[in-house]
Amino acid sequence: MFLHILGHGVENKLAQERFQHSAWTMCTYFSKVLDAMCLMSVDVLRPQDPELKDIPIQILNDSRYMPHFKDCIGTINGVHVQDRITPQNQVPFIGRKGRPTQNIMDVCNFDMQFIYALVGWEGNAHDARIFLSVLRDPSANFPKPPEGKYYLVDARYPQIKGFLGPYKNERYHLQVFCQSGQPEGYKEVFNHAHSSLRSILRDMLTYSFEKQVKIVIATMTLHNYIRRHTEHDCHFAKITDNYGRVENNENLEPHITGVTRSLEMDALRDVITGSLMRM
Repeated sequence: MFLHILGHGVENKLAQERFQHSAWTMCTYFSKVLDAMCLMSVDVLRPQDPELKDIPIQILNDSRYMPHFKDCIGTINGVHVQDRITPQNQVPFIGRKGRPTQNIMDVCNFDMQFIYALVGWEGNAHDARIFLSVLRDPSANFPKPPEGKYYLVDARYPQIKGFLGPYKNERYHLQVFCQSGQPEGYKEVFNHAHSSLRSILRDMLTYSFEKQVKIVIATMTLHNYIRRHTEHDCHFAKITDNYGRVENNENLEPHITGVTRSLEMDALRDVITGSLMRM
């Protein structure tokens, strides 16, 4: 019942008809399973290797990325999920596309698993603001990169130590390269490799915002559980390339006070680019 409602976005009335139970029964047991999934997320939405020291097997076995990105441990993404918000509370949640959303920061490893998620931020909150709030909050339990390791981030995030972004004001997304030709110049070569390495949600039902936030966590938890315990899943098997999302502000430099750009990460990016150019 829970999987049917979550997976197909079924309204309560349709679920009542499908399972021949009352509205109270459907709502009560959906909420119980949802709470259980959120408790389960504490163990599932985190790195299986807490020290994050090993080279991901997906990089180790791929000559496109090895040895250039051998110290990369995952990617950080911002995702907007449309929400149902009461009219009087909508304004902070209305994002660039004019509809209410919650802005989610997720961290993924290269086995297509979520290893961290922060949900519930208003849709008009900038990705960089959410990112910095996590780094500055010890209670957030963010899996920070060890010394010498880093996450890939896109241009919406500040480039600070441990977080490597692309060259700005250059072509970046894979579909752009598919439409307008192969990368030209060393910056586009790096951006193409960065984009290809960066690797479920539908519109929300009419639940309270608190429950909508829990649904996001439950969906990510189910995703990780299936990935870890199913050897051959047809849906995962279809995903061979990551075509990054197109965002209107992808190449905009985030304006953030009190944050110093990391020259160390700039230098690392140039080193990786030189390595890619010698291939």
